[in-house]
Amino acid sequence: MSEAKVAIPFVASSPDPEVPAKAQRRKFNAEDKKRILEETDRTVEHGGVGAILRREGIYSSTLHAWRKERDAAVHKAFSQKRGPQPRRNPLASENERLRRQNQRLQEDVEKAHIVIDVKKKVAKLLGEPIAETPSGEK
Repeated sequence: MSEAKVAIPFVASSPDPEVPAKAQRRKFNAEDKKRILEETDRTVEHGGVGAILRREGIYSSTLHAWRKERDAAVHKAFSQKRGPQPRRNPLASENERLRRQNQRLQEDVEKAHIVIDVKKKVAKLLGEPIAETPSGEK
C-alpha cells in the first residue's frame, strides 16, 4: 500500500524563515513584568511557574531579577521619610570633583619627584651629575 503525497499550499502568514543578522533582545515594560510576577506568585500547582516561564519565553533568573527589583522598589518607597527633603549645596559636587582632581595631581607630582631623584642618582653614578635646582623649588 503506497501513500500518496499531498501537496500543502504555502500559507502567506507563515513566519519568515530568514534569520536576522543581529538578534533583537526582548524588552518587557512594567505592566508585563507586573502581570508575569503576579501570575507566578498566584500559581500554587506543581510545575505552574515553569509553564508560565516557557509560555512567556523567559528564564527563571530573569524572574528572580524582577522580584529583586520589585522588592527594592517597595523597600525604597516605604523607607523614604515624609516631608520636605533637605536642601543640597549645589557646589558640593563641584567641590568634591575638584578635591579628587587635586589629590590626583598631588600624587602625580610626588611620582615626578621620585623619577627626578632616580635620574639624578643614575647620572651621578655615571659620572655626569645634573645641576641641582635652587633650594626654593621642588
